[in-house]
Amino acid sequence: MSKKSFTGGLSSLLGDNESSRGIPKTTTKKVTKSSQEGTKEKETRATFIVNEDILDKLKAIAYWERKLIKEVVDAALRKAVNKYERDNGEIKPVPKK
Repeated sequence: MSKKSFTGGLSSLLGDNESSRGIPKTTTKKVTKSSQEGTKEKETRATFIVNEDILDKLKAIAYWERKLIKEVVDAALRKAVNKYERDNGEIKPVPKK
């Protein structure tokens, strides 16, 4: 009986089919800041300090709604901006120095 060789790795077992490689890559975008690396178009990373109780509730909403935390936060921020603009008019950009 001959020995089996497993040197081909997992791809040799699954084949080299493009459709079996997971999530397709999104369109490439020009990265102008390191905080944009690995994000989708019109996205960037930001760091905020958040009340722990609010964060726990956001995580719970994401869990029960079967969404990502970033999707729940995005929806909340959009709602806050829309309400502000409805009450105060369109938001003017901050002037550049």
